[in-house]
Amino acid sequence: MARNTRQTSLDAPRGRSGMLQRTPQPSSDRFGRFSEAFARAMGTSGFLIGMTIFVAVWLTWNIFMPPQLQFDPAATNFTLLTLILSLQASYAAPLILLAQNRQDDRDRVQIEQDRQRAERNLADTEYLAREVVALRMAVNDFADQVLTRDVLRSELRALLEKLENSPEVEDGAAR
Repeated sequence: MARNTRQTSLDAPRGRSGMLQRTPQPSSDRFGRFSEAFARAMGTSGFLIGMTIFVAVWLTWNIFMPPQLQFDPAATNFTLLTLILSLQASYAAPLILLAQNRQDDRDRVQIEQDRQRAERNLADTEYLAREVVALRMAVNDFADQVLTRDVLRSELRALLEKLENSPEVEDGAAR
C-alpha cells in the first residue's frame, strides 16, 4: 500500500522541527529581513553621525556657495532637503514597525517555549519530590525494625521450612 509522504503516523513522535514549520515565503521573508536590517542600521550612532554630516554639508553648500551653484537655496527654506527627510521618515516608520512586529512574533514563540519548558521542569520536580518522600517513608519503615542475627536466622529457617514443605519441591525430587 503506497503511503503519502506528507501523512504523519500517530504512533511516531512528531519531531521538533515539525512543530513550527510554515510554508516558505521567500519574498515576504526577504522584505522582513530587509526591514530588520534597515531598523537596525537606523538605530546606530553611525547612522546619526552620517545623517548629521549629510545635513551639515547640504546646508553649508546651499548657504555659502554662489547662487548659481546652489541646488536648494536658503531663500526657499531648503525645500528639497525637507522633502528628502520627510520621504526618509515616511519609509522609516513602517519599516521599523514591521521589524518590531517580527521581533514580537519571535518573542511570543520564545515565551511559549519557555512556558512549556517550565511546565516540564515543574512536573519533573514534583515527580522527584514524590519519589524522595516515598524513599523517606521506606527508610523510616526499616528504621523501626532492628534486624539482628537472631531475627535473620529465624526468618531464614522459616523460609527453608516453607520451601521444604512446598509441593513443587516434592514433585521435582520425584522425577
